[in-house]
Amino acid sequence: MSEKNMQSVIEDHALESVPESERQGWLSLSWNTAGIATTLIQLFFGALVTFVAGIKIGIIAGLIVTVVGGALGWAVGHIAFKSGLSSTVMSRMYGFGNKGSIIASAIYGFMILGFLAIENALLYKGFLFFFGIEDTLPAKIVIYGILTILWIVITTFGFKLVAKVSSYSLVAFFGVLLYMLFDIIAVSGQSWSSVLSFGAQFPPEVLAGMGVTNDTDKLIFGINVLIGSAGALALVDADFGRYARRSRDIGIAAFLGNIAMDICMLTIGGLVMFAGMPTITDYYMKVQGMDAATAAQTALQSPDSIAAAFIIFGGIIGFILMVLAQFKAQVLNTYSGSLALSNLFDNLNWKPGRFVFVVMANIIGLIMLYGQILALVNAWITILGVITTCFAGIMIADYFLVRPKLGHQDTSRFGAEEVNWSGVISTVIGVVLAHYVLNTWIPIEFFTSLVVSGVVYPLLRLYVLKPAYTVTGKDWSMVNR
Repeated sequence: MSEKNMQSVIEDHALESVPESERQGWLSLSWNTAGIATTLIQLFFGALVTFVAGIKIGIIAGLIVTVVGGALGWAVGHIAFKSGLSSTVMSRMYGFGNKGSIIASAIYGFMILGFLAIENALLYKGFLFFFGIEDTLPAKIVIYGILTILWIVITTFGFKLVAKVSSYSLVAFFGVLLYMLFDIIAVSGQSWSSVLSFGAQFPPEVLAGMGVTNDTDKLIFGINVLIGSAGALALVDADFGRYARRSRDIGIAAFLGNIAMDICMLTIGGLVMFAGMPTITDYYMKVQGMDAATAAQTALQSPDSIAAAFIIFGGIIGFILMVLAQFKAQVLNTYSGSLALSNLFDNLNWKPGRFVFVVMANIIGLIMLYGQILALVNAWITILGVITTCFAGIMIADYFLVRPKLGHQDTSRFGAEEVNWSGVISTVIGVVLAHYVLNTWIPIEFFTSLVVSGVVYPLLRLYVLKPAYTVTGKDWSMVNR
């Protein structure tokens, strides 16, 4: 490969439209949308939701989020397919303007790189647990160093390599996961009918402390836990949708990603933890000397416990499962994170190339492991989901509602103003109303943020803060250079 071609592969059209010659079908896209959604964190969310709501209500919550998240991802992915741009570069044209897109890049990048840091921490703790290593500075340097180099090397060479790695590891992951699921249920001695019908597992007083007192509360809890990831996945769908040959290719990929995340991971996470809970608690009692109550609490305390559970169940097979789950997701997190950073710093007039941002994404992920930053990501995961849902909703409203009203049918040939204040203000209003004002009356927060995006933004854009760009007849990439 020539130096020029190598440079083109590394840049991966980070700040420009993907050409028709490089577009892919739904299968290539789906390896990525499903790969980033099938992680230990999502298995943990599945176990948490089903232990609070019971398996049946949990699956209903997953189905609702799948429909909403898939539709949201398809709509955003369609815009990416038409424009050929990644989510944050796309936000310049649709909803936020050139400098306004910095907000989208910063928040989306913070969320994606937060996931990168969380997944790194899970892998690290899994390595410690499996090999019986002490948590020391040399251990951190060696393990995190090897992982970081892997993410950088694989992600550097663009979409094709990322998709290939994700495809192989996703197939292997599901193969090992299904093997372990059947093995755990067989060893537990429980029937399939019993594991497929379990109810809430937490005591009533614990559920009451979480604000869950009836079936409606259980459904709302499940939707709110799952929807944050669905909002982020919609923007990820755009990052890969720019490579779609047809709109339906990214539509299929968006729905498959949500099915993998909100139905498959939810159901398997719940079944594994329910059937395997006696084994896990017995391990903590015998090996670590915990009493029964502490052991049961530790078994579903955090995503770390999911990694430990699979290693307890499967030994080397469980360890392989953990590595496969995180490996593909980390490559995809690094990829989307590098695109967000590319747009952010391009707007700040620093353009060193995508490779620098691949490295920077991983450095930021490592920095997040220390201090209170990772705790902040965990604490803010719900509101980050609301914000990313607002971003997606505003871009959709701009493309499907505002642009046709303005008579701009050729959406590939516009300028973009520096800041689209309608998008910025609508985001602030949507987040404040959804998370702080109306959350008591409308507890499913993303519903509020989507309605605000679809109503407030068009009103502001069409009648109050009218567009400042002009149609020049030039390509979008030329207007913004």
